[in-house]
Amino acid sequence: MPETLPIDTDAAWTAFDARDRRRDGRFVVAVHTTGIYCKPSCPARRPKRENVSFYHDGAAAQAAGYRACLRCKPDDAARDQVAVARAITLIEADAATALDALAAAVGYAPHHFHRLFKRATGVTPAAYARGLRATRAAQALTEEDSVTNAIYEAGYSAPSRFYEQGAARLGMSPSLWRKGGAGVVIRWTIAATSLGPLLVAATDKGLCRVSFDEGEAALRARFPNAEIVPGGAALADLAAQVVAAVESPERDIDLPLDVRGTAFQEAVWQALRAIPFGETRTYRELAAAAGNPQAVRAAGTACGANPVSIVIPCHRAQRADGSMAGYAWGIDRKVALRKREGVE
Repeated sequence: MPETLPIDTDAAWTAFDARDRRRDGRFVVAVHTTGIYCKPSCPARRPKRENVSFYHDGAAAQAAGYRACLRCKPDDAARDQVAVARAITLIEADAATALDALAAAVGYAPHHFHRLFKRATGVTPAAYARGLRATRAAQALTEEDSVTNAIYEAGYSAPSRFYEQGAARLGMSPSLWRKGGAGVVIRWTIAATSLGPLLVAATDKGLCRVSFDEGEAALRARFPNAEIVPGGAALADLAAQVVAAVESPERDIDLPLDVRGTAFQEAVWQALRAIPFGETRTYRELAAAAGNPQAVRAAGTACGANPVSIVIPCHRAQRADGSMAGYAWGIDRKVALRKREGVE
């Protein structure tokens, strides 16, 4: 689908000036004095700001009379995005993980494509495939009568492969997952913050729910077959760290999580966690980081499905025009969180 949204030229210049590889493939930079266009990360010396224009892609720049830079090869960035999207399609078709075969299918050398895929999605092709199989296993365990049948249905070659790679992602044993999580203990507490009461809940693996304006009833509705118990001292330190992240977002936190989504959702959540303090990303950028630049709406849906506010900072997501869109816990809170990070 052709790009129709206007380019934020100030943000584009900042990315170009910083040689930001994450923006490669999102736009090209045309230099008036040389008649060439480059990708944002081009290593060449930077021209003056008044001597550049920005275009959505190489075709638009060529139509305006510019030619591609021979040093940074900007059209390869778009080719890279197509290759990653194609690889994801192949992985989702049969969960293929052989790097050599995957790279050959999209026309790249294996070592180069491995770096390219990880830069675009945040994970390697093999890790993406493992996440996809684990997600399928979770679904199959709710539908199949046999755990073994569910494991094979999800694409594992043998049960041993599932227990090596996928079981840990469920946060519980596969038999318990098939029973709707019965037997899993979730500890919870309500923590006071300057933005209102915050539900903090965690399994032994990590945080499974962080949300404003929710309580025990909402937690039980979300996890109907788990054992829901007061957090007490066992949860106190973790809850304190979550509150600290609300009040002092500049602090670097890396809290354990026990959350599950589709492979694409988890890739978006990982991309959100990678956004530095005080920065934002558009839904299109998040979609690209998750490996599917065209899945802008799905990236927004993944943000809305975020089960752990603050820790996965979906308040740093915005539309291409800079507007904030929605926020599951209230737009006023999103405004407040962004102001604390110096984002207006």
